[in-house]
Amino acid sequence: MMVIGISFLFSACAAPQGNVGQFGGFPFPEMEAEWIRDGEPIIFEGENWFPADTIDVLIDSEVYLLGEYRGVQFFIEKADVRPYDRLYTKFGRAKFRIYRKKMTNDHYQRTF
Repeated sequence: MMVIGISFLFSACAAPQGNVGQFGGFPFPEMEAEWIRDGEPIIFEGENWFPADTIDVLIDSEVYLLGEYRGVQFFIEKADVRPYDRLYTKFGRAKFRIYRKKMTNDHYQRTF
């Protein structure tokens, strides 16, 4: 009887907890939406946010889902506060496309 109890204790301690080894989180498409590849903006709170060629490598637990635009989820970094500097869409495992506001002279607008 004691052997069974000790065996159970060791197996319970060694069992992985939570989602260890599993990839949960936000889904991503096989290919980005055509409107994104064409450089069209996300319209968020009345402002245009344009996709950049650069990406950030983030894990899903580092981003916060703000909403959906034209069938595509968009995010901010959890540490970001208003006014937001960037928006993101997910297009691969840990790959997030950056979106920024543009001014009329095509320089990215920085909000402080």
